[in-house]
Amino acid sequence: MSRNSDHDSLQVSFVESITEVDAQTWNTLVSNESPFLKHEFLLALEQTGCTIRATGWQPHHAIVCHSEADTSVVAVSPLYLKFNSFGEYVFDWSWADAFGKAGVNYYPKFLTAIPFTPCASSRILHDENVSQNAVLDALKLAIQSVAEQTGVSSWHVLFPTQAESEALGKHGMSRRKGCQFHWFNRGYQDFDDYLQALNSRKRKNIRKERRSVTGQGIQFETIEGPDITERQWKHFYDFYQSTYLVRGREGYLNQEFFLQVGRTMPKNLVLILAKVGSQPIAGALFFKGGSRLYGRYWGSMEEYQFLHFETCFYQGIDYCIRHGLQQFDAGAQGERKIQRGFEPIETWSNHWISNANFSSAINDFLKQESRYVGSYMAEAEKLLPFKKPSS
Repeated sequence: MSRNSDHDSLQVSFVESITEVDAQTWNTLVSNESPFLKHEFLLALEQTGCTIRATGWQPHHAIVCHSEADTSVVAVSPLYLKFNSFGEYVFDWSWADAFGKAGVNYYPKFLTAIPFTPCASSRILHDENVSQNAVLDALKLAIQSVAEQTGVSSWHVLFPTQAESEALGKHGMSRRKGCQFHWFNRGYQDFDDYLQALNSRKRKNIRKERRSVTGQGIQFETIEGPDITERQWKHFYDFYQSTYLVRGREGYLNQEFFLQVGRTMPKNLVLILAKVGSQPIAGALFFKGGSRLYGRYWGSMEEYQFLHFETCFYQGIDYCIRHGLQQFDAGAQGERKIQRGFEPIETWSNHWISNANFSSAINDFLKQESRYVGSYMAEAEKLLPFKKPSS
């Protein structure tokens, strides 16, 4: 652990491996809502070679202690030195291109995010007895100091909560608005009860899609994490890789990663397999935490009409209703979710750019982009399939 900065009494250090932080110490600060912030998840990414320098993700996690004399940890934050922009889902390739055309290095940059995971939650995890403002002051000072000393161009915080993004904004980090589509459980008794909330045409369309899947002889098996067998993991991984191989590349994650999270955090996992007879043909892996379900990874060996929608969306909605989960985040892609009842929500990121000229230009861009995102969300709201309230 290397010492880099302090702010008042708080001491900020950085570690190049999450193994340098005690798992219980880290997890004590993690909200129950997010399985992706758990020490086990980040450790699996690192130990299986998914987040290493060679993939562009060099761990540089931030650790905040009370003081030099009192080294008890009061805050942590996942932090990476990034050497590309793959696996982030907040796109800044045009920024990197502009830097390059000006002869300025954009990489490496500092990134506070969950690798390959566009799911919003707190990014600066702190003890409730310590001021968030003090923690943010200390972190920003420490990270910017290291960046300026080592030639790191910027610091980016992806998918924080709205309140956290606002706090980071008050600390001088520009805010960027995005949009995702989530499903919300409004006390539905079963899937048909949910369909009754939709207008007649959309309700019929969804029923038609589901009948088409069953008409192709496809059935589904839901396996809770502790019960997933090694053979089922093998099937799922083959499906996962197939979605990338058709595009000429491999997935970000390897089989060892999935096996490790299966061992270390099984209670956060749900696997849904689609089968024809006894043969699995497709699968989707979901994570769960607190009151939320997260649809993360999917794949199939063959094309079947509406199979993706059924496996990734409808089976997930079914699971939420059966288990009383309140929100379903089915991934980053969006518009095809609207007609299936996934509602537009704001997402946020925050950005500090060391170069003053580029910082000003990016701020101008973000203001324009924010207006566009707001208009896009307003239009998406009009396309939702729910019945109009009676006047």
